[in-house]
Amino acid sequence: MTELATRAQAFGLIAEGVAAGLTAPWRLYLARGCRYLSLSVGDRAEWNAWRTHLGCPELSVRVYDAGGEIRRSSVAEVVLDGCRISVELVEEVSTDDLDRLLVADPTTIEPEER
Repeated sequence: MTELATRAQAFGLIAEGVAAGLTAPWRLYLARGCRYLSLSVGDRAEWNAWRTHLGCPELSVRVYDAGGEIRRSSVAEVVLDGCRISVELVEEVSTDDLDRLLVADPTTIEPEER
């Protein structure tokens, strides 16, 4: 994303989302020399709101051990005008929640499924 117009367009997408009421990402990474923009958000509601705003249909979920803590990373990606944009949420998950680790949206689990 070395062209000024492309960088401005990428930041414009974020500014539009914030202007529409979305919480600003806590981390925004714009790769230098390639067409990649990454947003990190603080919770699942923000993640879903940004996914919707950007139209991110693709989703990957990864569960991993981070020094004794279990974390779940949810990433949604979309390519807009040749620029890959990803929205990422990293959550700490306790061992009590093992049955929910790979559920795309843990808020949709019915009480009897827990």
